[in-house]
Amino acid sequence: MRALVTGGGGFLGSRIANMLRDRDDEVTVLGRRTYPHLEERGITCVQADLRDGASVTQACRGMDVIFHAGALAGIWGRRKDFQETNVTGTQNVIDACRTHAVSKLVFTSSPSVVFGKDALCGVNESQPYPIRYLADYPATKAEAEKAVLRANGPNLATVSLRPHLIWGPGDPHLIPRVIERARQGKLMQVGDGKNLVDITYIDNAADAHLRAADRLEFGAVCAGRAYFLSQGEPVVLWDWLGEILRGIGVPPVKRSLSYPKAYCIGAILEACHRMLGSSHEPQMTRFLASQLAKSHYFDISAARRDLGYEASISTKLGMERLIGWLVGLRHIPPEPASTTSAL
Repeated sequence: MRALVTGGGGFLGSRIANMLRDRDDEVTVLGRRTYPHLEERGITCVQADLRDGASVTQACRGMDVIFHAGALAGIWGRRKDFQETNVTGTQNVIDACRTHAVSKLVFTSSPSVVFGKDALCGVNESQPYPIRYLADYPATKAEAEKAVLRANGPNLATVSLRPHLIWGPGDPHLIPRVIERARQGKLMQVGDGKNLVDITYIDNAADAHLRAADRLEFGAVCAGRAYFLSQGEPVVLWDWLGEILRGIGVPPVKRSLSYPKAYCIGAILEACHRMLGSSHEPQMTRFLASQLAKSHYFDISAARRDLGYEASISTKLGMERLIGWLVGLRHIPPEPASTTSAL
């Protein structure tokens, strides 16, 4: 199979590319930089921006399947940047598939596309998109997902996957940022600390993408549908984060803030940052407060049924691998806030 992975230098994209290569597929990744660690494995790297329609079209030539894992993530930034990368970039991928008769498109979405500000407890894919979003990232990802699902048809089969809170060894986003905040004494529990949250180990998320691609074709049960992905059992968010911190010898989180107060502070900081035209991410936003305090976990029975998905790497084993990796690195500097996830 000839596959192109957009966002191939990212945490999930590179894992998808490596797993494809492990089974001897012909793999190309598209990203904004070059990736020697992938090239060493015989993976072709194309340096391009998703907003450049001509480059995306060229990269899709001759492919059997596109894994569209590239996106601009984050809880703060200019709406224009999110729109151009997540919406226009996705439309460029769809158009490129049509131009070169690529028959399969697997899109990496996010459960945040159905998150307004209320808790989501065991909901399935019938959960509607909210009327209003608290951040531009989920709003533009939802717009992109809708475009992907609308594009499903006789000449292009599409599917959207919604892995929740991807973690594991090699994570440059979520875990490093949490650790850095905890080390600086800036990590604060929001809410009562009892909220349940789904998590997805990196290998399980990547495996689901390969399973979706293998089953995807026109008329397949998964074609034109979205699927939640996770470990299959939620964790108590603050207990889980505490376990990670204990595993690497970082003091536990001792400060807390009520959800209403955090939400109010987030609203004020957002307004101040906008008024001042600041590009720096606020310490708190309404979206972040809601993500940290509310439960959000999902029914993954559809992915099990239609994709044959199971979390083959258990949470326990995944945590052992993660802690071992973190202890080995001792200190992992996080990437800039604009590329990190909600936590």
